[in-house]
Parts: sequence; structure tokens; C-alpha cells
Amino acid sequence: MNETTKTRVGSAEIASLIRRDIRNGELSAKERLPPERVLAEHYGVARGTVREALNKLAEESLVEIRAGSGTYVIFDSAESGSNVIFSARPLELIDARFALEPHICRLAVLHASQSNLEELESLLLTMESNLNDPAAFSSADTAFHALLAETTKNNLLIWIVSQINSVRSQKEWSNMRRVILNPDTIGLYNQQHRSILEAIRLREPVTAANAMKDHLESARTSLNRSAAT
Repeated sequence: MNETTKTRVGSAEIASLIRRDIRNGELSAKERLPPERVLAEHYGVARGTVREALNKLAEESLVEIRAGSGTYVIFDSAESGSNVIFSARPLELIDARFALEPHICRLAVLHASQSNLEELESLLLTMESNLNDPAAFSSADTAFHALLAETTKNNLLIWIVSQINSVRSQKEWSNMRRVILNPDTIGLYNQQHRSILEAIRLREPVTAANAMKDHLESARTSLNRSAAT
């Protein structure tokens, strides 16, 4: 819980930050999270926003909310059965995302609510304001893709995407971010995220899916370029 946010965040991004801390072991199994009031002050948001984030994590079986006691981490990385995910090579994960995320965009066109669109817009604005801050961009980027999955209302898809996104907090990915995420690349990704969101907002499933394919192809190219250096 040592990351301080510099811009206004929503529940999806807060959930992403706490999820990352749980997945990488900074928050361990059975550990009690700070009270909602403390988390709200830390992230600069209303308590209701924190509550929404904790509810998301509870739905993913990462935390348990105990009335009158607090919120406790219940995810145990040693027993999670996620070794396949965590040992996957970056390009393998991109291939998995190719199989999932274009269709997630089609489902988002069908199911995304106005509040979902507003939260996606907020995350995109955060990304656009952090051209020179790869860590802040990446945090909002992860939350953006997680929220796209959440709009589908498909719990299996939501869980799979959360597993894939959890890898992005690992050391190998952190090192790769420093190589890949320069201002030009972040700017390109932001344009692509904007195209995805606009297609979803206009309820154009084919356009949204193709925009996601373009974005993932760019990510694949960046990874290949990084691997060659």
C-alpha cells in the first residue's frame, strides 16, 4: 500500500492497485486491509468508491469483507494454482489476450453502462495525462482493460483477465515497461485506447474489436522490439 496516486482515480483503478499488491505479496494472506476511511484518504476518493473497489476484489475471491471486523486478504499465492500464468512468456500472454479481448470489446458494446463509459473515460484521461510516467500509465492501463472485462458481466472472463493482468506487476514486466513505455509508445497506446472507447460508446462491435486487435498488435510489436535489444 505504498503507492500514492497523483490524479483522481475510480474504483477500477483502486481495485487494480490493491490487486497488484496482493498478487505480488505486498499484502499477504490473512492480512487486514486498512479501514475504508484510511484507504479513501490515501487515494483521495470518497469511501463509496473504495467500497466498490473492495467489492470487486471480493467477487474475485482476493479479499473477504467481514461485517464489523474489516477486509481481509484471502488470496494465497502459494496455493493459487496460477503457476502457468506467472511462468508464461510475455508473448504468450499477448496471444491469450488476442483470443479474449476483441470479443470482450464486442460484449462491452452490448453491456457497458453509462457509468462504465464514464469510468473508462476517467481512466483514459489518467493515461493521457501521464505520457512521461510509465508506472502511472501502466496502472491506469491495467485498470482500463480490467474494467472492459467487467462490463461483460461474465465472471469467467473477468477472472481470466484478472489472472492475465496480475502478471503485469511482476519484476520482468516492470523491467520491460522501462524499455517499452516511452512517451511515443504511450501516446500511440492512448490513441488506440481512445479508438476502442469511442467504438464502444457508438455501439459498433466490429470497429471496437478491430481497434483492440490493432492495439494488441502494437503491444506485440513493442515486445518483439524489446526482446531484440
